[in-house]
Amino acid sequence: QVQLAESGGGLVQAGGSLRLSCAVSGRIFPSYAMGWFRQAPGKEREFVAAIGWSDGYTVYDDSMKGRCTISRDSAKNTVYLQMNSLKPEDTAVYYCAASRFGLGTMRTSYDFWGQGTQVTVSS
Repeated sequence: QVQLAESGGGLVQAGGSLRLSCAVSGRIFPSYAMGWFRQAPGKEREFVAAIGWSDGYTVYDDSMKGRCTISRDSAKNTVYLQMNSLKPEDTAVYYCAASRFGLGTMRTSYDFWGQGTQVTVSS
């Protein structure tokens, strides 16, 4: 079993930056991948970025490509999402997720989820 706890959300002005963190506890295997998703009010949960736990390979959605960076610190069992040049349309609850079987962009590929952290970008 894997537990995930997000932090780092908050209110930021358009053009600003935030770094989200996801503390990972439990047994993580080399095949795992970690992802970030977001869900805005009234919308489906959508993929943002993912990283392979062992090889660090990354995948990004086009919506935030070039404005965010996903990384992981294996020693600290923490995954990060650095977001820059934030826009009001980035406002959403951001979720950390873990996949047992590698990188994926589909929500159904992920087995474990955190509770989410709210990011609000004001114009």
